[in-house]
Amino acid sequence: MSTHGRPADPVEDYAATLAAALHGPARAKARLVEEIRDGLADTVAAYHGPDTPYHVAAREAVREFGTPAELVPGCQRELTIAQARHTARAVALTAPFLMFCWYLILTPGEGRQLPHAAQVVALHLAGVAVTAALLGAVMLAVTGTLARRLPTPRRLPQVAAWTGTAAGTAMALATATLLVASPLAANWPLVALAGLLTAASHGVVASSARVCRRCVRGGPSVPPEPGPAGT
Repeated sequence: MSTHGRPADPVEDYAATLAAALHGPARAKARLVEEIRDGLADTVAAYHGPDTPYHVAAREAVREFGTPAELVPGCQRELTIAQARHTARAVALTAPFLMFCWYLILTPGEGRQLPHAAQVVALHLAGVAVTAALLGAVMLAVTGTLARRLPTPRRLPQVAAWTGTAAGTAMALATATLLVASPLAANWPLVALAGLLTAASHGVVASSARVCRRCVRGGPSVPPEPGPAGT
């Protein structure tokens, strides 16, 4: 395998293969892959010498490090926890803000009354948002300060993924409800603005939950290892 006539660098191939097999927050993933890449490069440099060609040193370094397929499960577990925290944080931060917005338009008052049907739907969706926000806060605590003393529950990433999914679904339904009801509301600009803010929050939460579900399911299998450079 070569690039523009030059032999491919086994270290870069290793890092690229590992990165392609992992899923999670972009920064955490990039940092993890870079740390492994640097460690492998240092090990190759330690083996490389006058009597040891570079590709032989790279092969020995990979044998010491383990193949990407061997590293993926542990790395993916770490990234899955990171993504679960990302999703929990998105829910815990956006849901209370939305509940405040909904409170402003659901509280009876001059020029703020929604149609009764819209109020009923919004109240039920607010209940989902409250539950999701509480779960998000608990998951942040479990994967943060408490993680130093207690092991992270194995099912926590799944709970985070489906909490985010439930919150995102509630936000999507709330968006539709508010935008449809806004022409019927006395103070329709405020209702429409709340609907738009809910839609934006839905995009953030739903996107994070989707990645979290993908992490929980596991990424694609690692492609076969390429042969040593120069062979």
